[in-house]
Amino acid sequence: MASKSCQILRQYGYDLLLGFIAAFYVFAVPYTKVEESFNIQAMHDILYHQFHLENYDHLEFPGVVPRTFIGSFLVSILASPVVLAIKLLHLPKIYGLIAVRLALGGIILSSLRFFRIQIRDKFGHQVEAFFVILTAVQFHLLFYCSRALPNVLALGLVNLAYGYWFRRSFYAALNCLIFATLVFRCDMLLLLCPIALELLLTKSISLWEAIKYCTGIVLLSIGLTILVDSIMWKRLMWPEFEVLWFNSVLNRSSEWGIHSFHWYFTSALPRSLLAAYPLLMLGVLLDRRVLFFVLPVFSFILLYSKLPHKELRFIISAVPMFNLSAAVAANRIYNNRKKALWKLLNLFMLGLILISLGCTIIMFLASYENYPSGHALKGLHQMGHLASTDNWWVHIDSFSAMNGISRFCENDYPWRYSKEEGITLDEFHHRNFTYLISEHLSVDGFKCLFFVYGFSRARLQFGFPPIILDKESKVYVHGNTRIKDIMQLDWPGCS
Repeated sequence: MASKSCQILRQYGYDLLLGFIAAFYVFAVPYTKVEESFNIQAMHDILYHQFHLENYDHLEFPGVVPRTFIGSFLVSILASPVVLAIKLLHLPKIYGLIAVRLALGGIILSSLRFFRIQIRDKFGHQVEAFFVILTAVQFHLLFYCSRALPNVLALGLVNLAYGYWFRRSFYAALNCLIFATLVFRCDMLLLLCPIALELLLTKSISLWEAIKYCTGIVLLSIGLTILVDSIMWKRLMWPEFEVLWFNSVLNRSSEWGIHSFHWYFTSALPRSLLAAYPLLMLGVLLDRRVLFFVLPVFSFILLYSKLPHKELRFIISAVPMFNLSAAVAANRIYNNRKKALWKLLNLFMLGLILISLGCTIIMFLASYENYPSGHALKGLHQMGHLASTDNWWVHIDSFSAMNGISRFCENDYPWRYSKEEGITLDEFHHRNFTYLISEHLSVDGFKCLFFVYGFSRARLQFGFPPIILDKESKVYVHGNTRIKDIMQLDWPGCS
């Protein structure tokens, strides 16, 4: 029995480690942000409304650009047995949110396992071990792997593409990237093109063979997304083409903020890679094989830097490959640690890993406080039902809907919810909402019952701890003053 357990640990130990960390993030921070809202609401509706398309959230709140339902269907199918059990046991729907996030995380980590096995076969067990260590002490990859972002859905296919690339199954790698581009994230074209160009220039593939092997996946991808999404959106559409038109042709993405050209290199990559960032270039110098794999991914970041609107999640697909390069460098430093200069490098590397772990803990604590409206609605559910009214009608303003609340957070009748937009503060006095979850401290006709802090900023200080996380009141829960039962409850208050 003990030998069997050891064998399981040898085979799946790395997966259990990364899976445990990712699952911890899910349970500790289950709520979601506006960037995830389409896929999360779609998963909720698929699981709870099923064929009743008229009840789906995207028809009432379509968002700025449409997205595909294909990823949401896949995750929902995997999570459906657990969600069925949740329904039968009459558990809150928040457990359904945890189920779909765990299912998504399992998909992404399975694809990362495929890539990791190819790393082991090509570079050895020690490089594989350092790859896992560097991934484990980073925050963003394991935190994001369970978040229902189009970038994360594409990441699963990119990991598979990396693995096939290492196995020299070049056309399979291109097919994965093509499907990711046409279905999940059109900007994966910026990764597909440099990889395809390098394969052509090194004569790893031929143009004619590439056309022959990849035409089928192009037609399948476009046909599948048009078929599925035209049904779900009730109009003829190819979502990623509309996204490409919106972001690239109309250049409307810049309306959500712009960053300088170097932002990915000076902010996003240092935060996402941590210890792996300084080791990344060293890996390219120490092992010539690494340059072949890193150069197209570096080109992907460079091309993406020309777009004015930048977010870390846009380049999350580069992290696994950069971690490989860093792992190669870490392995070389470790193997030569008994030599004079390398001994110093080894101490420096160990220090970087410890610093990365500390940074990851700080980022996690900040993220825990970054979903204030989710915590606010949970607190309201715990106490608000004590009021003896026929139903509890909650209005959720736009800020709260973007910072932690999804349909998975809602309770069944007699709770009711409204996300109606465009209501001015003066109008609430004439509406019959029982509770408001709002970013405003004062609303006429309502009393502030309690508030929730949210993350504000991180600042340095002399002493311990060297970094302080500042919080400020972000979300306020109000009760209708005309409902006496609410006013008589012992609320924490907002003073």
